[in-house]
Amino acid sequence: MEKKQLKCIVVTGGVLSGLGKGIATASIGNLLCTTTKVIPIKCDGYLNVDPGTMNPIEHGEVFVLDDGGEVDMDFGHYERFLDITCKFKWNLTMGKVFQKIREKERRGDYLGKTVQFVPHVPQLIQEWFFTLADEEQADILLIEVGGTVGDIENELYIEAVRGLKKKLGAENVLYVHLTYIPIPYGVNEQKSKPTQQSVNILRQKGIIPDIIIGRCAKPIHDKIKEKIANLCDVEKEAVITGLDVTNIYQIPLLFEAEGLSNVITKKFNIPFLPQQEKWKQLVENSMSAPESITIAICGKYTSLGDSYASIMEALSHCGAHLQCKVYLKWIETSDPRDFAAELEQVHGVIVPGGFGARGIEGKIAVIKECRENNIPFLGICYGLQLAVVEYARNVCGLQGAQTTEVDKDTRHPVIDILPEQLEVTEKGGTMRLGAYPAVLQEGSMVYTLYGCQKEVSERHRHRYEVNPKYHDQLLHQGNLVFSGMSPNKRLVEFIELANHPYFVATQAHPELKSSLLKPAPLFMGLVKAALERKRNQLGQIEEIKRRKSEGNRITIAL
Repeated sequence: MEKKQLKCIVVTGGVLSGLGKGIATASIGNLLCTTTKVIPIKCDGYLNVDPGTMNPIEHGEVFVLDDGGEVDMDFGHYERFLDITCKFKWNLTMGKVFQKIREKERRGDYLGKTVQFVPHVPQLIQEWFFTLADEEQADILLIEVGGTVGDIENELYIEAVRGLKKKLGAENVLYVHLTYIPIPYGVNEQKSKPTQQSVNILRQKGIIPDIIIGRCAKPIHDKIKEKIANLCDVEKEAVITGLDVTNIYQIPLLFEAEGLSNVITKKFNIPFLPQQEKWKQLVENSMSAPESITIAICGKYTSLGDSYASIMEALSHCGAHLQCKVYLKWIETSDPRDFAAELEQVHGVIVPGGFGARGIEGKIAVIKECRENNIPFLGICYGLQLAVVEYARNVCGLQGAQTTEVDKDTRHPVIDILPEQLEVTEKGGTMRLGAYPAVLQEGSMVYTLYGCQKEVSERHRHRYEVNPKYHDQLLHQGNLVFSGMSPNKRLVEFIELANHPYFVATQAHPELKSSLLKPAPLFMGLVKAALERKRNQLGQIEEIKRRKSEGNRITIAL
């Protein structure tokens, strides 16, 4: 059988960072993945091996894969838009690349030659691409080069992708460049100069883009498209508006309407199928939802929403299916206080994952308020651990109960590192990292939420666990249920409270596997419970109004 010809789409960015290159890349893949096997690759310039040890406020969310890889948050977009399970090796960092170069040099692979930035590093990067393509039997490699063209950090990646045309043939490589088209205040005119300058920098590196996507607040005017096409040597139909949107799942639909898929399929001579009708319907549901709720996210990284990007997306997925807009209220927990007044204004609460001591007493106070006042609650990772701490203190009477992550000498270490984990010392070597199975308790709320599946799998990122020494004490003091356990029944994976509208927590990060087409079950449960809470509140208000109205009529009659 003749081997199919590999094709590559390379996405670069210019003008400034933060334009949404990852979402644009994922949207391109979304247009193609129904008819071709698309494998996304992200090239990051930092020297870290992975983002696992980076502060979320500096870098944004760390996205964890099934295989335990800690990767850039753009992989969340890839998985959600392409309906694919990504792998750690699909994320290149300069830390990984240089590590490979050193290993090859030490083995003598370079046969005594002087190892240099060029050509050896770009050659290794290309070899990495082609190896992945062979392993995955890819039709198209979708390669996103991180950073902005002109950054010193991505120079070697740019050189590597420049050389793909020679390796594969010009007809099999397509370059997409994302730029910014500003509309200066007071001028009210789209300006193409930043795009021209950015493309000029790219051309100096030896790459002439085939497609230019201009991020802009309004559709790119026809005359501006023509100007960009003439000055940047692209076809006018290949100048695409990257419109500012409130719902990122609109972007593939907007790209399709702009004709982007036609440009790509024409270049590569491949078939194209229109976007799935279900995707379109869900986007429409999101845009025209008749109801709304407010969910509080209570944590210590609230100054940067990207720290909780997957949580925000998971809520958006649920809203699309339930035709409900989900608004967020950020509650910073670093300063412990009475949260009652703040939580009265919301319909549900999430206490997300995190590390360290800062903000935990505030989170525990929030959890107590939710438990005692029937506020729908979802705890994620650290959120489960702190829910157990709160329950141990205030229901089980274990005064001073704590996690040993915060207090190694606590009298009641209800959350602790298990003995088998004590040998793990590297920060990047977290014991529980990646997908792990859980056996669900039949009849529990969690069991029902997962469609009555006996066993489920979710992704983890933590080292601390509910201490097995306290399992019996926690279960026999009230209405706490261990609704999911590890197959050996040693590790608590899910908990819930009986006789509570919705009090659920998991040691995992279910938001990481949520997608527009398949929302995370625990988030669906939370949003449904929050909707019910709001409807009940509105019903009570209407009842009060009715009684007042009846009282007024009686007074008038008298």
